[in-house]
Amino acid sequence: MNTTSSSQSDRATDVLYYDGQCPLCVKEMDRLHRLKDQHLLLKDIHTLPEAYDDDPDCPQPSKERLLRVLHLQRNGRFITGIDANIAAWQHTRFGLCWRWLGWPFIRPIAEFAYHRWAQWRYQRLY
Repeated sequence: MNTTSSSQSDRATDVLYYDGQCPLCVKEMDRLHRLKDQHLLLKDIHTLPEAYDDDPDCPQPSKERLLRVLHLQRNGRFITGIDANIAAWQHTRFGLCWRWLGWPFIRPIAEFAYHRWAQWRYQRLY
């Protein structure tokens, strides 16, 4: 009887919602998909059921909100924007390379740049 339990296998799965109609987003998700561990699920927002937005009891953001900025769901809570990107890349061997974007003196600049890009992308596509 094997009673060993690995904390790696006990970890919950994070879900990263991305825009499958955005060429740059798809390119990054393809790269992330090849490198990620089994604890990250990539979910194209456009594959969510139509009833997704109609359920008032649904604790998740609407499709429109999901399309505006990157969302990562972890333990029932949502992480957005640059923080979602940093969190997603922690599921790869390159996670350490992304953490610097969250450093206190860099984060405001990274967050500003991300939100400007996300706003431009959303307006261009939708």
